[in-house]
Amino acid sequence: MTERLRIDLPLLALVLANLVPLFGVLLLHWDVGAIVVLYWTENLVVGFYNLLKMLLTGGKSALGSMLFFCLHYGGFCAIHGMFVLELTQFAGEISSQLPDASWPGPLVVIQKILYFGEQIFAAAPPEFGWACIALLLSHGASFLLLFVGQQEYRHTSVDALMAAPYKRIAVLHIAVIIGGFLVIELGQPMGLLLALVALKIGMDIMLHNRAHRALSGSSGETAANGNTRP
Repeated sequence: MTERLRIDLPLLALVLANLVPLFGVLLLHWDVGAIVVLYWTENLVVGFYNLLKMLLTGGKSALGSMLFFCLHYGGFCAIHGMFVLELTQFAGEISSQLPDASWPGPLVVIQKILYFGEQIFAAAPPEFGWACIALLLSHGASFLLLFVGQQEYRHTSVDALMAAPYKRIAVLHIAVIIGGFLVIELGQPMGLLLALVALKIGMDIMLHNRAHRALSGSSGETAANGNTRP
């Protein structure tokens, strides 16, 4: 019973965090821009916890991979963010050009993400920050209760973790962006906005269960073979 509760709590936290946009649509008059941009912001939360997972899994030997992940995943999120902002016009006309004082070398990727973040929060409703905190807590619950508490880090690798967020984005955000485009084209009717939120919740549950079922299967197979990572 206790083990079952520990497994279900992260899923419950995930669903509750995803109900925040539903609350925003029904009571705070959020449009599709606020919803899609919030889902883009979740990518940054996923990337943050993925770095913690890589550190826990690989220790000091993972630092080089973590730096590469920051630059590569950061660039991916920056390009994705530009597309989302252009699609939704959430923060008006945002130039893809950076401020004059650009950061050196590949660190410009991090600067671009921070720049987008500033523009997003400047244009966002006051409740947007609470929605981001809900996502942070939701993914934090999964990290602590499953990856750490259930020792999932023993049954994965740094290389596997580097690829994991891309799989999530490829499946989830292509669907969200297509749905968001249709909502915009059809005048953002309430029914389609709610359907977009429901689609995100359903796909999040599916991806969550698939990811942790795979690690649970690896755990069981490893135990059966008598092999565990130190």
